[in-house]
Amino acid sequence: MAMTIEKLRADIAALAHLDPEEIGPDDNLADLGLDSMRLLNLILELEKAGIKLDFGASAERFTLSGLWDAIQAEQGTGDDAAGGAQPRA
Repeated sequence: MAMTIEKLRADIAALAHLDPEEIGPDDNLADLGLDSMRLLNLILELEKAGIKLDFGASAERFTLSGLWDAIQAEQGTGDDAAGGAQPRA
């Protein structure tokens, strides 16, 4: 399954025990309960899907839109290649 902003939001929500709708594009994920261990788990799950993210860089961009930007950069895609997907609240 291809990574989408909606799937990323759902994966983060599952790790933080939240509903996906509770995660806004610019919410600090640590404030929502995604601690460093959960971030590491998310990164490991993304690696299983073929997406490699650096833990330190991911921690610096600790929002849904920040992680999505990092995924798109790693995959060499932009908004147009991702179907114009933009993070939405």
